[in-house]
Parts: sequence; C-alpha cells; structure tokens
Amino acid sequence: NENIGWHPEHLKHGRFGNWLEGNVDWALSRDRYWGTPLPIWRCAQGHDTCIGSVAELAELTGTDLSDLDLHRPYVDAVRFACPRCGRSARRLLPVLDAWFDSGSMPSAQHHYPFEGTDTFEEAFPADFICEAIDQTRGWFYSLLAVNTLVFDSTPFRNVVCLGHIVDADGLKMSKSKGNVIDPWHIFSTFGADALRWNFFSAGQPWAPRRADVLEDGIRESARRTLITLWNVFSFHVTYADLDRWIPGAEPLKPTHVLDRWVLSELDDTVRTVTDSLDQFDGLTAAARLETLIDDVSNWYVRRSRQRFWKASDPAAHATLQHVLVTTSRLLAPFCPFLAEELHATLTDDESVHLADWPDVVGDSDSALAARMAAVRRLVTLGRAARTDAKAKTRQPLRRALLLHPGAELDDEVRAEIAAELNVKALEDVDSVSDVMTWTVVPNFRVLGPRLGSQVNDVKAALAAADGSELKRRLDVDGWVELAGHRIGRDEVEVRAQRHAAFALAEDGGWAVALDLELDDELRTEGTARNLVRALNDLRKVAGLAIADRIRLRITAGPGAAAALHAHGAWIGEEVLAVSLEVVDGIGDRMGAAADRYQIEVDGEPVVVMIRPA
Repeated sequence: NENIGWHPEHLKHGRFGNWLEGNVDWALSRDRYWGTPLPIWRCAQGHDTCIGSVAELAELTGTDLSDLDLHRPYVDAVRFACPRCGRSARRLLPVLDAWFDSGSMPSAQHHYPFEGTDTFEEAFPADFICEAIDQTRGWFYSLLAVNTLVFDSTPFRNVVCLGHIVDADGLKMSKSKGNVIDPWHIFSTFGADALRWNFFSAGQPWAPRRADVLEDGIRESARRTLITLWNVFSFHVTYADLDRWIPGAEPLKPTHVLDRWVLSELDDTVRTVTDSLDQFDGLTAAARLETLIDDVSNWYVRRSRQRFWKASDPAAHATLQHVLVTTSRLLAPFCPFLAEELHATLTDDESVHLADWPDVVGDSDSALAARMAAVRRLVTLGRAARTDAKAKTRQPLRRALLLHPGAELDDEVRAEIAAELNVKALEDVDSVSDVMTWTVVPNFRVLGPRLGSQVNDVKAALAAADGSELKRRLDVDGWVELAGHRIGRDEVEVRAQRHAAFALAEDGGWAVALDLELDDELRTEGTARNLVRALNDLRKVAGLAIADRIRLRITAGPGAAAALHAHGAWIGEEVLAVSLEVVDGIGDRMGAAADRYQIEVDGEPVVVMIRPA
C-alpha cells in the first residue's frame, strides 16, 4: 500500500489503511453452484491435492482433458487416485469467492503463466485503476491481496476513487430504491460528451454528485464551455471558407499582440493539462481548458473579429486554426466525440485519438500574460462604468482615464483597451482624485470655539478657493492659511464628489473613468455605428448570406443623414454595400415596396431599399 498513489490521498492511510490494519483471514470458498470451482481434490483419508493446471489434472487422471469444461457439473465428475494413499479423490464442492476472480484479473486476462507472458509483464503493474470509493473493501483490496501473495507486488501504481451519484436525500442510486437516472435519457438529451465534461469539470471525481441537479449541471457546463468552443469552431470555419484560406505547413510566426498572447495561453494550457493529467487531477486540467476556451471566445475572437472579416488576415486564420487543433487534442480524453468532430474537420489526420499529444513549445510569455490580464481588468471596469452611466456601447467617447498601479501597459495593449472601450484616447492618472470634485468646509465644532464669529470669514475663503488645491496642500503640509488664520487638517472636512462629466468604476485600487462629454462629431459617429448594426440586422431579415454584396438607397432624418454623409464609406464597408445612396423622400428611386424596409436609428425613422448586388 505504501507504493500506491491514492487519489484522494487521505484514503491511503484512512479508509483503506484502516481496513488493512483491521483485516482478518479471507475465507475463499463459497457454497454456491455457479463460479470458479475450488481446485482442491480430497480423498476419504482427508488428503488434499491442489491442482494448478489442466495438464496436471490430466496427468493425475491419465486421460486427455483438453476439452474439459472447467465448471460445474463437468469438473465435478473428474476423479483420480490420491497421490499419497491411492484412494479415490474427488473435488470439494465449494466454488471460489468471485472477488478472488476479480483480484486475479491482471494475470488471468492473459491466461498467464500458460501464455501471454510478454503481454502480461509489459502491462504489470497497471499505471492506474479507477472504481467507486466502496471498492476500497472490494476490488481494490482483492487486487492487492491476490497479487501481493502471488507476485509480491502491487498490481497498480495509482488508484482513482470515484464518488457516488446520490439522490436529494444523499442516498446512493439503486434500482431497488427507484432513484436511478436513466443513462439513455441523458445521452439522448445532452450527449455523452456533455455528461463526461460535467463529471470532469464540476468537481473532484471522488466527490458525490446529486442526481436531482445533475441535468442542470450538465446543461450549464456544456453551455459555458462545449457550446462556446463549437461557436468558435463555426466562426473559424465560416470565415476561413469565405477567405478561401487553406492551412499551410509553415510554422507560425506571430507578430500581432493578440496572436502572441493567445499562443502563450495555449502553451500554458498544454503544460497545465499535461501536468495535471499526469497527476490524475482531471479537475485542474478541465478548469484550465475551460479558461482557455473562454479566453479564445470572449477576448481573442472578440478583439480579432475585424482581422477575419475585413482584413482577411492569414496570420489570424493560422493562429486560430492552431489553437483549435491543439485544443481538440487536449479535449480528446474528456470529450472524445466532440474532439473527433473538430479534429476531423480541421485536419486531414485519421483520428484525434491517433494524433500525438501536444508538446509545450515555449510560446509562454508571462510578461505579456500579465499585461493582457491588466488590460482585461481595466476593460471590465470600463464596461461597468458605461453600464452605470447608461452610456451606449456603440457611442464613442473622447477619453478614458486609467488607474493601474504596478502594471505596465505598452502601446500594443493600450490600443486594445481603447478599441474595446470605444474611446479616442487613454490617459493614465495617479489617483481617482483626478476625476473627483473636492470641497473643503469648516469643522464648526472645532473652529467655532477657537475663531468665534471669524469662522464665517474662513468659510467664505474655503468656498472661494480651489477645492482640489486645498486638499493637496492639506495632504502635503497638514494645514492651509486662509483669511489670516492657519487652519489645520482636523479643523476642516474634505468632501469628495464624482465629477458629473465622468463615469467611474473602481476595484482593488484600480479604476477607469470615462469622459461622458459628447460633441456633434462623437454623436454622429455613434449614430453611424448604430446604423451599421441596424443594417446588418436588416441583411438577416432580407435573407442575405453572410458574404452577399448589396446595393443600398436610404432616406433618413437629419441625425442619420449626417452620419451617412460623414461616415458613408465606412458604413458601406461594414455592411458589404457596393453602392450606398442617400435620397430625399420615398419616391421611385426607393424601388418597389417589397424592397423597402423601415427601421429606427437613435429615435429617427430610416427607410432602406436593399437589393443584392
């Protein structure tokens, strides 16, 4: 037992160790008919002969027993003369305990020692076995007992114990109790891979699972990870086909910061998943895969979408292809069917299950990972600030003020922040004071007794002074001089108020403040973005394919018209319009009624004629 790796480790000297310490002799025989017959013959004098092979039994009987069925009742008919006294010996009727059969499995499956010697010796001891936790007193013990006796060796190097699926009352599933789950219902509703992924990702395998919440758990874990991965795969295949991009054999040479980052995360994932599975830790491996898939979907693809759609960037295609192929190989032990579908579509290989396991290639960049983590933290704060201020996501803003103590941001990652937050400029600040309005007022309970009526002069002087400058001087010097009096820090109250022109979000000393002040130029650009969204929605309503080119004629109110005149070329590119014409009124030039659609953009009605190019 000391040579076995137990998972969880506490079983080694706990449940299993205690069982070994209190163990008693194993009564091997059972008074049953079916089972492996006890290979002991006894004569009338009580002499016992244990038979080790059919050949030995044939030699004692002097007959050919090569066709003998070694089960009852056939073996019971075999008699031979007792080697010690010559009297007739007959087999004892009991059969062996079936657990002895289970314990003999490592050698018996190869018919060792009569054949299969090489195969047995190559596979013994097994790297690991896996069964439910109640087998600590069953199969785990029978394996160890039989093989220690016969080979003086443990038959397995590691054992992974599984918890039970229990009902709402914590009772183990049992057909007699009627609390079992129909596996075919689970397979037909969710699929085998979704069930497997939930078992791997929802907790350690030895933790019990409640059957009454199992379906909700399967649904949520599949939605969060497997469906997300499938959507990324569909996105990649769709845009690779549109660009007629074909994977090449040349090695990746990424230059874009997002490509370098996602390959770094992939390399770290390969390392973590490999190390975790080597330690029989499926939960940590699954959690790292889940994080990678979320990163790819909600950051890499989100931030790279324009590179696939407008730029037709082969580096982006190649990077995402490599990430998906490698992910499918890492996923194969967890979700064999989904992994096979992804791998078969993305490669010409025979099967993902015949492919080499991914290697760590050295792309991991901890400094870049730290910078991108800082970027995503700031973006999260910026989104929260927009939400709090009810500022629309598509509305460009003039600037964002960033507070990120201890984090270095280079120009590459700063560009990602600006684009994701939809701001024109970024400015670093040393504190949130830069986006606060400060006022300093007298503490009348302290100043009143000291200054008497002159406290009103101090009040007026404080009101007339720059509150931010007063706060700075109080923080540095601890006092200010006003109205002929030296006023100490404890004689005033410093009050903070968020600047009305900023939306601020803070967390753990980090902060993002968005400048909400808009001019006509920003408003017009925001309208243009909303118009693009509305026109792309209209493409779907019109039944157009994703790559179909179109011709547009638009009649719009003053706000949308201004956006069309200022940003018409960009709008056309975004909606794949080969021509975009702004017309006055709904006349003959707006085509037949069947080709016209009315939409609303920023509260204004817009009439659109849309036709395939």
